[in-house]
Amino acid sequence: MKTSKLIFVALLALFSFVSQAQQLPNITDPRVFIKLPTVKGDSLTLSSFKGKVILLDFWASWCGPCRIANRKLVKLYDKYKKQGFEIFSVSLDDDKKDWQKAILKDKITWIQVIDPRGWNAQTAINWNIYQLPTSYLINKKGDVVSIDPEGKELEDSIKELLKE
Repeated sequence: MKTSKLIFVALLALFSFVSQAQQLPNITDPRVFIKLPTVKGDSLTLSSFKGKVILLDFWASWCGPCRIANRKLVKLYDKYKKQGFEIFSVSLDDDKKDWQKAILKDKITWIQVIDPRGWNAQTAINWNIYQLPTSYLINKKGDVVSIDPEGKELEDSIKELLKE
């Protein structure tokens, strides 16, 4: 009887730990706070966009898949921006000039900030970025609701979140 209680308590503790580890953050959480410079040099915070549906997008100019994703995001952003959808892109470029050229070439009109320390960027570490592109879909309350949604799944999720 004592052993079964001990096993039960251990399993309960393990379940609690796993569920906490998988909990997705809210953009107001100080552990994932983002305040970075824009192309113009002023700083923006991700949390200032709470109340909108946000796609937090990590990318870099040297990343081929990121550049392909940008083309798709241009269309998506144009379609939903007036309804309260925002893209907040964080570049992990080391070179600001490469980043700025890519923004122009890809015709990006949404929010762009840069953390020029590349893979060593604290922002990348805080958000557990281990591949590019990586994106997080965030609801109006600021909660991350999906990681790396793409295509129809992303568009359907945006439409649903905009209704809330």
